[in-house]
Amino acid sequence: MTRVLHYIGLLQFGGSQSFVMEIYRKIDREKLQFDFITFPNEKSGYYQEIIQLGGRVFESPQFNGKNYFEFRKWWKKFFSSHPEYKVFHIHVRSVAVLCIGIAHRYGCYAIAHSHSTSNGRGMIAIVKNVMQFPIRYQADYMFACSKEAGEWLYGKNVNKKKNYRIIPNAIDSLKFDFDPIKRNQIRKELNIEDKFVVGHVGRMSAVKNHEFLVEVFAELIKRRNNAILLLVGDGDTKKVVEKKCKQLEIYKKVIFLGSKSNTQDYYQAMDVFVFPSLWEGLGIVAIEAQTAGLPCIVSNVIPKEIDLGIGLVHRMSLDSDAKAWADRIVEVFISNRYGQAEVTKKMNYDVKDNAKIMQKFYLRMDKKMRI
Repeated sequence: MTRVLHYIGLLQFGGSQSFVMEIYRKIDREKLQFDFITFPNEKSGYYQEIIQLGGRVFESPQFNGKNYFEFRKWWKKFFSSHPEYKVFHIHVRSVAVLCIGIAHRYGCYAIAHSHSTSNGRGMIAIVKNVMQFPIRYQADYMFACSKEAGEWLYGKNVNKKKNYRIIPNAIDSLKFDFDPIKRNQIRKELNIEDKFVVGHVGRMSAVKNHEFLVEVFAELIKRRNNAILLLVGDGDTKKVVEKKCKQLEIYKKVIFLGSKSNTQDYYQAMDVFVFPSLWEGLGIVAIEAQTAGLPCIVSNVIPKEIDLGIGLVHRMSLDSDAKAWADRIVEVFISNRYGQAEVTKKMNYDVKDNAKIMQKFYLRMDKKMRI
């Protein structure tokens, strides 16, 4: 059996994690298995599912700049102790430069994968930008979830390189298709049967722009008094967002659901999906929302690839104020809603097809390294 090693850092529910797990669920696990290297104490999120699927999880030190030699020593020891790995798929771009050379030394193909279009601002972002620059020269293959994500990490001319691939994040489209029975069930469970539900799915971090989202919702309440904000996800800015909701006196109208493995159920309960991220590599949640038939208000920095071309995506400038976003939410609401799973498949965002492609690639690379 071939085992592929993924360096993913966090196992919490998120974009890159969702990509890997969707593929993992659909591959033939009698031929191919995934194992994971994470930061310390990452036994939450997808951890239990990985173990159930037959995967292994290893914990590496988290690089902090001061532990350079310790970090590299750990990776050397790991690869020397695990010669079974010939394919190394790296999703933690900021430290990829420290791992790729070691992987090569121990006979591994190294695949770098871009899931973003920014490192943010400040000194930490500058350091990350510098550290990730050599990836374009070191990696055996360069993957990206979108054109923008690829050009951002690997350079504007990366599309001319033979070892570059755009691998769209994909979903189990039938799982996200509109289900009126599930919609009624979830709305009843949450006691929001007669509410106008605005929703968002994503980890709570600065890039997701939750503080602006709750400002938009505060304006929406002035227009739709029965509005409820449904937030699916957890993260390090949750307390800040909760505080903001209390300051705006909307806390009782916001439902914090935390991380959920069954996010497909909560899209059903929503009426409009709002996605005001400051940047995204792709924004797979917008594809999930469209598959569920939801109108989506997204920031204008979200890659255009997320638009399935069915009139459900409405782009808004981040320079527009909360009032303009609230007005748009009211405007785009549709009373007659239909699932769009077939469209999602036609647009190559269905995971079954992607899993076949990825499995074939992994097995070919593994065989090549063993010849």
